[in-house]
Amino acid sequence: MIPRPEYPRPQFRRQDWTNLNGEWNFAFDDSNAGLAKGWQDLTPDDLRSGDSPFDRKIVVPFCYQAKLSGIGETAFHDVVWYARTFEHAGDDPLLLHFGAVDYRAMVWVNGMHVVSHEGGHTPFSADVTHALAGEENVVVVRAEDPSQDVTVPRGKQYWKEESEDIFYTRTTGIWQTVWLEPVNRSRIEALRLTPDVDAASVELEATLEGIELGMSLRVSVEIEGEPILEDTVRLQSSFVERSLPLIRRGESRLAAWTGIALWSPEHPNLYDLHLELLDEAGEVLDSVDSYFGMRKVETRGGRVYLNGSPYYHRLILDQGYFPEGILTAPTDEDLRGDIELAKEMGFNGARKHQKVEDPRWLFWADTLGFLVWGEMANAYQYSPDYVRRITDEWQEALMRDYNHPCIVAWVPMNESWGVPNLPDAPAQRDWVCALYHLTKTIDPTRPVISNDGWESL
Repeated sequence: MIPRPEYPRPQFRRQDWTNLNGEWNFAFDDSNAGLAKGWQDLTPDDLRSGDSPFDRKIVVPFCYQAKLSGIGETAFHDVVWYARTFEHAGDDPLLLHFGAVDYRAMVWVNGMHVVSHEGGHTPFSADVTHALAGEENVVVVRAEDPSQDVTVPRGKQYWKEESEDIFYTRTTGIWQTVWLEPVNRSRIEALRLTPDVDAASVELEATLEGIELGMSLRVSVEIEGEPILEDTVRLQSSFVERSLPLIRRGESRLAAWTGIALWSPEHPNLYDLHLELLDEAGEVLDSVDSYFGMRKVETRGGRVYLNGSPYYHRLILDQGYFPEGILTAPTDEDLRGDIELAKEMGFNGARKHQKVEDPRWLFWADTLGFLVWGEMANAYQYSPDYVRRITDEWQEALMRDYNHPCIVAWVPMNESWGVPNLPDAPAQRDWVCALYHLTKTIDPTRPVISNDGWESL
């Protein structure tokens, strides 16, 4: 049985995909010699022979420190390697996706480097078509996690061997789903959805790849199976902006002042969205499913408002750790269950503390009606490298999670973590303020807390 078998990206779904979770070949590289020895050049025959340096097995997407990985060892191993074979037939382009790898990753397919990424909480992908070598192929991943570097944004992962106090066992390497996705050369690349409650519309921004003359984008919206609208736009560029008005409905549970189904913890109404990229003859080249919620968040007069009314946030501080999976929930039901338990105890939301959570948790928050303050994992000590690292990763987190209606506030900095000298350090103060303004630039629709729960700027 494949662990975590559900589709990992609920707001940008394609039907055709292959889950690569499960047993991989694995190796510790404590001497950091793997690159020089050419571990990245392994072939399927090397793995079958049993003579490769990958002398262990690991269950992805659980890190080696977790019991569910099949290893459960908590000692420092800052460089680890993964390898497995996969099959692919056909001529369609093939994308390789990683939900998250902590902290730095390098990826090869059949010995060809296809992507590198820094940042332990955010996704990345690569078009690996050019690296394929027939039906059987091998993917190799090198992950580096500098365990004792306190300027790495890692949240409450501890830089000492044994967890204690408020800190938890580290997560090294792959900790979210890995999957393959065959796509068309012409495809929908990204999607950004902004609800406008006052105008009873949703603002759609779509980024496209490989467009040609005569192509069009068809968009349809429905709620609970009832069609709301269909809109087709002829493409003039690879970036489409469209305002989609939502047809009024008369059911009593809908907001009479706008005529739309509003999202709230009490009524988590979600609209389903379907996009199709069409060629000149009207044939479908690519299709993507998503959803959105119509809600408005604002602050005024010292109060927080949801959909025009004051709304009290009864939040838990949810740190997203699991005894057997550490950062990774054992099952999708565990993610759902955490939210259901919190709601049963009378809470209407959570501040997801020092962790950019699995998108599946945000999906359940959207679906069940649960407010979320989305927070970045911080480092413990300030440095210019920390500024670069967290600024880059925080932008990736904002773009990944922008469309989730459950998120009603952003928290880029927690309690002066990584900026301990705010009263006496102008550079640190300027950076915290810069993070606030950067966040508001990317997302002007939500409140932003610059330095939650500590010195006020």
